[in-house]
Amino acid sequence: MQRRGGAAIRREPLLTRAVSAVFSFVRIAEFEILFFLFFVIAFLIFKDLTSRPEYNQIFVKKPGGDDFWPF
Repeated sequence: MQRRGGAAIRREPLLTRAVSAVFSFVRIAEFEILFFLFFVIAFLIFKDLTSRPEYNQIFVKKPGGDDFWPF
């Protein structure tokens, strides 16, 4: 059946619809995505800092005195 008095409706290609759907999702969930990324980046930085040997030396008592601050 053909429509009268109007242009034919063209469906967009599948890839275009998929990209549009992704962009609309990102636009809606922008805050949640940024919130999640903040914690992931903070975790990675904290993990990197605490895995260094110098960080572990903070908790080890230094031999040779009661000097709390080694500097």
